[in-house]
Parts: sequence; structure tokens; C-alpha cells
Amino acid sequence: MSNIRRDGAPTLSRRDGLRPRSPAEALEPGRAPPRPRGVRQRRESRVVGGFARVVSGVLTILLVGMVVLGGFTLFVGHVYSRPGPLAVAQNVVVPKGASSNEIADNLEREGVISSRWAFMVSYLVQSRMRPGEVMLRHGEYLFKPHVSVREVLEILSEGKSVQYRVTIPEGLTSQQIVERLMREEHLVGEVSQIPAEGSLMPETYSIEKGMERQELIRRMQLKQEQILEKAWERRSPNLPVSTPQEAVVLASIIEKETGRADERERIAGVFVNRLAKNMRLQSDPTILYGIFGGAVQWGKPILQSEKDAKNAHNTYQINGLPPTPICNPGRPALEAALNPAQHEDVFFVADGTGGHIFSKTYQEHQAAVAKWREIERGMRARQAAAAAETEAAAPEEAPAGQAAGDAKGIPVTQVINAAEPDDAAAEPAGSASSIPMPVRKPKN
Repeated sequence: MSNIRRDGAPTLSRRDGLRPRSPAEALEPGRAPPRPRGVRQRRESRVVGGFARVVSGVLTILLVGMVVLGGFTLFVGHVYSRPGPLAVAQNVVVPKGASSNEIADNLEREGVISSRWAFMVSYLVQSRMRPGEVMLRHGEYLFKPHVSVREVLEILSEGKSVQYRVTIPEGLTSQQIVERLMREEHLVGEVSQIPAEGSLMPETYSIEKGMERQELIRRMQLKQEQILEKAWERRSPNLPVSTPQEAVVLASIIEKETGRADERERIAGVFVNRLAKNMRLQSDPTILYGIFGGAVQWGKPILQSEKDAKNAHNTYQINGLPPTPICNPGRPALEAALNPAQHEDVFFVADGTGGHIFSKTYQEHQAAVAKWREIERGMRARQAAAAAETEAAAPEEAPAGQAAGDAKGIPVTQVINAAEPDDAAAEPAGSASSIPMPVRKPKN
């Protein structure tokens, strides 16, 4: 029997084991036959296998990376801590503004480190691990033999640079201090202008090689401001100075009048008493500063004509304090000016031993001056005898016309009777220090 119907549609017989399709079912689209089970399993196996290979590759890369990182860490640690190649101690200057590469090159060139690359790697690793602690500071550094990279980084990070000391003696003028700083080989740079007189604190300062001179001057000015502020707060009451600047002026005169620590307060008391009595200070060092200013040669013999010179600083010619300090006083002189000894002395004169004789009255002072002149005559006689011996031993070395008292370059003090009554003073003033008191030279 044919399986084709008259309308052309296939027919199913019961022999086919399927029921005949209805006309409606015949119009529905046919469904795709199910995928064979074996094909699906093969594709899933390929996906799983690819994923496993990716995971395996990643794990392999991680393992290799860990091995490389571990080896690198061991290498860096070894380079970081092992003794360096430096055979003897070496000073190395790290210039200001130098980059890390330049510093590494310099350290390698000086033989402090064996490899600039190992140093840079160690620096980068340590600076990341300890931010803000590991850095490269400029300065001059002393590296001991066989210093390790770790020690080099510690020295540079902590700024353990070589320190030099610059000592500024008390009693120098600002111009003289600048001249000293210009001769200091470890300092660099120029000084824009001479600082104000009395604005610098004489002291010993620690400096680094390559420090700017102007920077040290700023440190000296700041130190002076700090010390002056504290001394002013602790000043005695009823002083004849109304401002800290006046205290510096008075302290500068005290500084140049004596080099003995046990006399500062007493000399300060003399000047305070004279100011309170409206007596002129009549201080010899002010004569020299009034004539020569910052270029003054302390210790120069003073002539009568210089004593009579009229200028703003000569306290034989002016009343009260000079307009500015005559030098840069130290801390002890500042403290003495603001805390003077309590007494009634208004005169003092040299005693020939480096100290002074203090007097309350003009008559006592005259007697002390007489004693000093007797001492001075003895000094002149000894100087003349020494000069004569020198001329006898080597007459050809003595220039023609040279005075006997000056044969060995020893200044002959000009004796000035400064203890006469002063018409400008309210009472007989005399000289507080009475030339020929030796003026103290700056300490070297």
C-alpha cells in the first residue's frame, strides 16, 4: 500500500509504530533532532581542559615569579648588608641639590660602594618600605672602612655629616666678624651687607662644609635675639636703660673694658652709677670706635687729639650712651649690663695685672691713677732696656730714627691725664677707665 496520500502528504501506517499526524500537527514546523550525546561530552572536555591549562600556566608564572622575587630579595639583602669595598676612611661631599643618580655615581667613584645600580636598588626598596625615613641629604660625610650600603643609607638619611667649628670671639665688630667668615674655607657664598653692630652673638658654631655664610650670619642673629630676650626678662629693676637695644650698647662697652669674668658686673655697676648721676661714661674704647668704626684696631694707643675728637660715639664728648653698640658683646657682658653689681663706685683704672682699681670718689681715683703711672713708668723702663739690648745685639736691623720704646714693635702708651674735672659733667668726672688703661684685644 502506498504511503502517499492523494493530497501528497505522507501517511503513516500502523506498521511504522507511530500514530497518524493530524492535519494541524502536520502544519507545525519540525523540531530538530536532539544532539548526539557523545558530541556534547567531547566539547565539554575541551573547555575543561583549556581552563585547566590556563590555571596551570598562571600558577607556573606565579611560582616562577616567587622564585625570582625570592632570589632578588636575597640578592638585595646580601648587597645591602655586606661590607663595602672602602679600604680606608674617606670623606665624601654630597652637593646640595644633587640627584640620587649623581650621589650614587659619586659614591661609586670614591670607592664607598661597589655598584651604583645595587645602591640605587637598595635605596629605592628601602625608601618605599620606610617612607620619610630613608633619604639622601647633602653635606660632607665621613665613611669608615668597609661601610655597607645599609650604613651608607643610614648616614645619609640621618644627616650625620662632618661638623666643623667656627669660633667668633666676643668684642669683634660686625665688619671684623664678616672678614673672619670670608676667610673660613668651609663656608661658601657672599655676605650681602655688613650686619648691624651688636646684632651677632659671638659663640662657637657647628657648621657643615658648603654652608652659606649668610646662613651662619642669620643663625648668629637669631641666637643674639634669643639670648637678649631672656636676659631682658631677668633684668634688675630701675636700670638707666629703657630698651633692649640700649642694653646691647652698654654691654658692648663693658665687653671692651675688661676681659675678666670677675669684673664684668662691677664695671657694669660703675657705668650704671655714672648714668644715674648724669656723668659721662668716658670709656676709652668708644674713642677708637668713634674714629675708626667697624675697622677699628682694638688696643691701639689713644692720643689726646683722638680723645678730644667730637663724634657720636666718643663718650668723653657726649652724654649718655652712644647711638649704637661699639662691638658684638657676648652673653656674659649682656647679662652683666642687665644685672650689674650694686655698689657706689664711679671710677676704675688699670692696676697693671689685667684687673682694675675701683674708686667711689675723685680723690681715691687720683691716687689709683698715680699708682698706675708708677707701674707704667716701670713698664716703659723695661721696654727701653729691652730695646737697647736689641739694638746692641743687631743694630743693623733697627731702622734709622726708630724710637727706643718702639724698637721691638711694642706700643708706647700715650699718657693722658684724663682725670681732670670735666666742665661738661655735673660733678668732677675724670675717666671711668682712665687712659692709659690697656684695652683688651679680641681673643683669637
